[in-house]
Amino acid sequence: MKRLRLILHGKIAQDERVRAAVRSVRQDGHQVSVRVTWEAGDAARLTLEAVAEARRGEIDRIVAGGGDGTVDEVFVTAHRSGDFGACSFGILPLGTANDFARSVGLRIDDMTACLRLIVNEPATRIDLGLLGERPFVNVVTGGFGARVTAETDPALKKSLGGLAYLLTGVSRAREFQPCRGRFRAEGFAWEGMFLALAIGNGRQAGGGIPLCPDALIDDGLLELLIMPKIDLTAGREAMTVRARSPWIEFEADENVSISIDGESDQVRGFRAECRSRALPVHLGHDLLLTGRG
Repeated sequence: MKRLRLILHGKIAQDERVRAAVRSVRQDGHQVSVRVTWEAGDAARLTLEAVAEARRGEIDRIVAGGGDGTVDEVFVTAHRSGDFGACSFGILPLGTANDFARSVGLRIDDMTACLRLIVNEPATRIDLGLLGERPFVNVVTGGFGARVTAETDPALKKSLGGLAYLLTGVSRAREFQPCRGRFRAEGFAWEGMFLALAIGNGRQAGGGIPLCPDALIDDGLLELLIMPKIDLTAGREAMTVRARSPWIEFEADENVSISIDGESDQVRGFRAECRSRALPVHLGHDLLLTGRG
């Protein structure tokens, strides 16, 4: 018998798929307690409460029920707590894009299967990224992509899902100007005008765009993507610049918009690092793993 704490985003608290999944897992003999968020900061507060119970041996699994933002808030808060006992973590993917959940092979169309996986399958320790002092689970984007994330209408996301990001990108493309930046990583350096950047612990963002297709979540490395200002005289290979490294440093000549797992900010520079095997998480498949278990 497993004891689960589901931290559920308030917008989908009445979703019948969630209720059916919880009923099914309870009928299997497991305990599921549900806490629903109401306002900003609730997911972090409820995670800290669950972590405290996990330390006392009262909870076996903490489940983030929502989109990528909820997953990030729950996982990051748990990691920052420093001690979550023998508890492991899972995802009930209920957001618009579900980028991280998709990339780790979760059945986003079957909430019961996702909840049962958390109960029945072993957890794998995954890496987390660290941007300055701020941990992240999936992908940091900068430049044009970050503006698209910040400016996409929530109502459009609700009605169109991941397609909303594409439509917003097309409509805003002419407004965006490239900027000059300098990048350093292990055995790597690049300087020039760029349109967008991404630093991936996971592989995709923006509603399914594979920004960092070679990223692995247990190898101790982050994947860097730079999209230089387009040179029509260059070949296709010049359209992107990539590197993989345990750390990445960035400086720009002006403020750059970034999105950290969906949370928007403005920066002029940063250092990103990988925190190896930081959190035990129940995953759908091993495509993002090195095979070390």
